[in-house]
Amino acid sequence: MLFLVISTPRPERPSEWAAKRTTFWPWLATQEEKGLCKWGYARAGRGAVALFDVSSHESLHELLNQWADIIPASFEVLPLIEISASKKFLAKQLKSGGKKS
Repeated sequence: MLFLVISTPRPERPSEWAAKRTTFWPWLATQEEKGLCKWGYARAGRGAVALFDVSSHESLHELLNQWADIIPASFEVLPLIEISASKKFLAKQLKSGGKKS
């Protein structure tokens, strides 16, 4: 299951969290090594985005809690669909004439 996660850190001064923030990127690299994270990027200004590929909502929940323990933040979570699955859905929709099945 693919999820795009966009973090928005709490409004504290970034310098107050600098020491703790240095542990975020090694943590994310560990998730990449485990195959749970496809990629991650820092956002301009503050925050980060990451693409997670997890087997369950519970796995995502665990990752988001670990992330929030490092950098308290709110998260926008967008479930994604593989392009191949999206194309199959579209083909099925076109075949049925756009009618609900």
